[in-house]
Amino acid sequence: MLKRLITQVYYVDDLAVAKKWLLNVFAVEPYFDEPFYVGFNIGGSELGLIPEARPKSNNQVAYWQVDNIEQIILNITQKGVVVAEAIEDVGEGIKVATILDPFGNHFGLIENPHYQKEL
Repeated sequence: MLKRLITQVYYVDDLAVAKKWLLNVFAVEPYFDEPFYVGFNIGGSELGLIPEARPKSNNQVAYWQVDNIEQIILNITQKGVVVAEAIEDVGEGIKVATILDPFGNHFGLIENPHYQKEL
């Protein structure tokens, strides 16, 4: 049975650029940093980078919980981050948006007051 999302992996063409982008946008250093894989602990889940070019499909998006999506989008667009899908209120106080990394990967952001923060 599925319990929760624990790791989301992104394939990148340039590991150094990807690490710098994550540090700039999310202000987090990797906890695991090897030439074959870089792992970041973001809110108790792992965001992993694998240095391998793959065809871009964007057929799936992982959504990372945030407390104030408007403020997050404002802060990161000031850093030059591209918004792929603008903030949308999907009902019952839930708001979503997606941003792009330099490799075309979509990062979903979700403000969901109904989500249990502590498991």
